[in-house]
Amino acid sequence: MSTGNMNLTLKVWRQKNTKDKGKMVDYKVSNISPDMSFLEMFDVLNEDLITKGDEPIVFDHDCREGICGMCSMFINGRPHGPKDAVTTCQLHMRSFKDGDTIVVEPWRAKAFPVIKDLTVDRSAFDRVIAAGGFISVNTGNAQDANNLPIPKAQADAAFEAAACIGCGACVATCKNASAMLFVSAKISQLALLPQGQPERYKRVQNMVAQMDAEGFGNCTNTGACEAECPKGISLENIARMNRDYYSAKFVSEEEG
Repeated sequence: MSTGNMNLTLKVWRQKNTKDKGKMVDYKVSNISPDMSFLEMFDVLNEDLITKGDEPIVFDHDCREGICGMCSMFINGRPHGPKDAVTTCQLHMRSFKDGDTIVVEPWRAKAFPVIKDLTVDRSAFDRVIAAGGFISVNTGNAQDANNLPIPKAQADAAFEAAACIGCGACVATCKNASAMLFVSAKISQLALLPQGQPERYKRVQNMVAQMDAEGFGNCTNTGACEAECPKGISLENIARMNRDYYSAKFVSEEEG
């Protein structure tokens, strides 16, 4: 791993488990290369802690390519750090200056309890998806793509909604810890396509109900979620979800 001449002070949240009170702990890191990613800088810190016989800092990561949505650090008051449209693993140390003090915290939300240090339990998202994030399909070979003509505008909108990686930055940055942007993206990517129509109205009711049951807050249209989303998921998805939710009530009454 390359070295450089950056010397930094890190203020990192340390917490033994969900029940522990937790506290901020100061660390000094030296000879950091500006070409390192933020997570590589944490690797250097952890190697140093292990060498000293101290417990390393626990944090989530997987692909380190901005795809999986695992990395989840609240850096200097912003999810994923100071750059727009990047995840923590895509953030490089050249975004900071020599001598900087960097504050690193986990996602803060009732529905995302801290497991340890910077790692939080985001299984609430999994339960929301399980409540309705699926479509009815026939078994057997996939149909030819041309059998299901879809207008380009709809296909593009579905693709953009499907870009959500489920990292939880929207929840972490929202003053209400709302998951509306995440849930609406998962609903929209199916609602915009023909394959998603059979369960469309049942889906939105079930997923919103599960979102509320998990303890996420409500949306007050601040827009911080869209501004901080590393994939640029649009607030238009929330509007679409709300329209489907209210339409679902009329559909249910007609079916009843």
